[in-house]
Amino acid sequence: QKTPPPPPPHFLIKNVLLCFLFLILFLAVPVQSQTATPMPPARLTNPTSMAACGLPSTWAEFTSAATVTTFNMTADCTFNSWDVQTNFAFLYFSSGEFTINGNGYSIIGPAGRSRALLVGDGTVGAVLNLNDVTVRQAGAAGIEVIFVNAGRLNARNVIFRDNNAVPVLSVATGGQAYLENAQFLNNHGAGSSPAVIGVSALLSITNGIFQGNTGFDYLIDFNNAVQLGGCITRADGLGNNQRAGGALTDSSTGECPPGFRTPKKKKKEEVLTATPTPRPLAVTCPALSQFGIAVHATYGLASGVQCQRLDGGGIGIQSIVEAGFIDAVDIWGYVEQGVEVCFPQPGRLLFLDARTMPRSVAPLESHIKNGMTCASIATPGSLVLMPS
Repeated sequence: QKTPPPPPPHFLIKNVLLCFLFLILFLAVPVQSQTATPMPPARLTNPTSMAACGLPSTWAEFTSAATVTTFNMTADCTFNSWDVQTNFAFLYFSSGEFTINGNGYSIIGPAGRSRALLVGDGTVGAVLNLNDVTVRQAGAAGIEVIFVNAGRLNARNVIFRDNNAVPVLSVATGGQAYLENAQFLNNHGAGSSPAVIGVSALLSITNGIFQGNTGFDYLIDFNNAVQLGGCITRADGLGNNQRAGGALTDSSTGECPPGFRTPKKKKKEEVLTATPTPRPLAVTCPALSQFGIAVHATYGLASGVQCQRLDGGGIGIQSIVEAGFIDAVDIWGYVEQGVEVCFPQPGRLLFLDARTMPRSVAPLESHIKNGMTCASIATPGSLVLMPS
């Protein structure tokens, strides 16, 4: 049997070169399973710890991009951090919508340093829903406890007490404040502004107690629209003393019972373990029927949609007022479900969009239903009926 001849030298050299080339390619190409695609860094929208009481422990600004939109307090929050900016605010809601559920606890301070809460940045509107909380020992000379600056404050079951500030609440031009079951107790004027509340835009109080406030000349100093309703108690020596430069609508029915709807502090373990009983939402839209205005919501008027009839001060746009508007209604809350508003008079409709500040004005398509002028909306704002 013959032995096969050895391969020629050039064949061996060729094979060695090919193996060397494959080895270089293998080392140069990364293994896909071992190389992860780099991820962009996450946007830090809530950089502060909220473990202590449910609110940030240091100064914080929140915008519409923030991931946290609801804060549930689990203890009293004391703001005495070194990084509070003088004349600014401890919590600054510059745009977007946010909710603080106080669960009966207190926001304390910062005393003598800055505002406790600032809503809106003067041009962009923010919305803060403040529920079941006491705000105390805050403010300073010429510094408000809460400043609504081209934004909107919806406060329910709130107590302002033992603050040294002037005013305690300030609503700047373009801002709105709607208070329900609010108490202003034992506050002291500490600056040049003479009133417990200063209003340059729109203030609505339904059920309120003013008691024990000293160092003020006026209960409310306003040059725009103030609406008082429900029960209103004035027991601090200021009486019904308002310094008026705007329109006051006072439909209050009498004094509130002492200590009405006072937020009661829950035990911490209850807040952490128990499921709170949902508080029924205020049902305000049926009240418009006394003016012949009908409101219909997809899931009913008790679903969270809120209504309020506006006067010229509430509309806040002089050209519309001078054009002789017929009627106007402000709609907010759960409007996204679809809300239909019908006026008994004929006319054309304008929509003042609450998502912009100041509110943008646009014609609103209307239809006739049962002889009424109707329109449907799915975003909060004001419907204004104008002459045809």
